[in-house]
Amino acid sequence: MPAVTADYLQLPRLDGPPSGAIERPLLSVTTAPTGLEGEGFPVHRAFAGVSRALLDPFVHMDQMGAVQYAPGEPKGTPWHPHRGFETVTYMIDGRFQHQDSHGGGGMIENGATQWMTAGSGILHIETPPEDLVMSGGLFHGVQLWVNLPAKKKMIPPAYQGIEAAAVELAVSADAGALVRVIAGEIGGHRGPGSTHTPITLIHATVSPGARLQLPWVRSLNALIYVLAGDGRVGTQGRPLRDGQLAVLGQGDWFEVRADDHQDSRSPALELLILGGRPIREAVAAYGPFVMNTETELGQALEDFEAGLFGQIPPDALMPYVPDPAPVRIEHTGI
Repeated sequence: MPAVTADYLQLPRLDGPPSGAIERPLLSVTTAPTGLEGEGFPVHRAFAGVSRALLDPFVHMDQMGAVQYAPGEPKGTPWHPHRGFETVTYMIDGRFQHQDSHGGGGMIENGATQWMTAGSGILHIETPPEDLVMSGGLFHGVQLWVNLPAKKKMIPPAYQGIEAAAVELAVSADAGALVRVIAGEIGGHRGPGSTHTPITLIHATVSPGARLQLPWVRSLNALIYVLAGDGRVGTQGRPLRDGQLAVLGQGDWFEVRADDHQDSRSPALELLILGGRPIREAVAAYGPFVMNTETELGQALEDFEAGLFGQIPPDALMPYVPDPAPVRIEHTGI
C-alpha cells in the first residue's frame, strides 16, 4: 500500500492534545459488508448500518478492493450520471482513467485523488486503462460521496485532480504514523482539496505499536475507517480491524493505536479518517442522484433523460474488453 511514502524524520510533527482538551467518545463500530459495483468490481460498503444523521454530510463510501486481478479481470464503471453532490475517488494502488461530459478527466493512480463536483448534472466514466486490463495487478481505492447543501446542488459541474505529490504530509508526535492530508486541516497542515462542504479527509499509516493522536475541529463529525491492519481506538482501547468503521462523538481530539503485531497481509494499520460539518437538511437519494426532495429526484431523472447533463464526447473513453480467446476445435477423424 504505497500511496505516498516519506522519510518520517524529515516531516513536521503533530502536537499531542492540549491540556484540558476533551477526547471524543466512541459511539459505534460497524463492519462493512461486501458487494459488487460498476461492471462487477468488489467493494466494501463502509457506511452500511450507520445512521445518516451521524454520517452527514457524507452519503456513501465504498472501499474498492484491495484485489489482485488476473489478466483480463480489471473492471470499472460505464458512463453514468450524477447530480447534487461531489464524488471523491482516492486511488491507493493501481490506476483508474476518468472522463466526464464537462471536460474533466485524467489518470488517477497511486495516491492521487479525483474530486468531481456533479452539481447540476454530469456524466462520467471510471475504468482501468487497457494495459492494466491486459496485465492484471493490484487494485485498491476508495470512493466517497459528499453531499452539497440545497443552495449549491445546482452549481456548475467541476473537476479537480489532486496528484499524490500535492498532498500535505506530517507525522504523529511519536513519529510512528504518517498522515496524508488530502482535504481540510490538521494541526495547521492543510490539504490541497477544495471543498464546497467543509470536510477533512486524511489517510494515515500507523506503524505497529505506534499511537496517532489527532486534534479535530469541534464542529466536524469524526469517522475512522480501517483500510487494512488491526488496532485500537480511544484511550479505552476498543479493538478495530480492517473493514470496520468507528463513529466518534463530540470533542477536541481522538487517538488510534496500532497493534504491536499486524497480519502478514498488512505491515501497518491503514486508516481513512474523515470529518465534515453536518448540513442538517433533508436527504432524498436515488441511485446516482442526491437531492432534498422526491420531486427533485424526479426532475433529475427527467433532465438526465432529456440530455441536460451534457453529452458523451465523440471520442469518449470506453471500458476496454479484451478479445475472447479463440476456441480450438479438435478433429477426431470419424
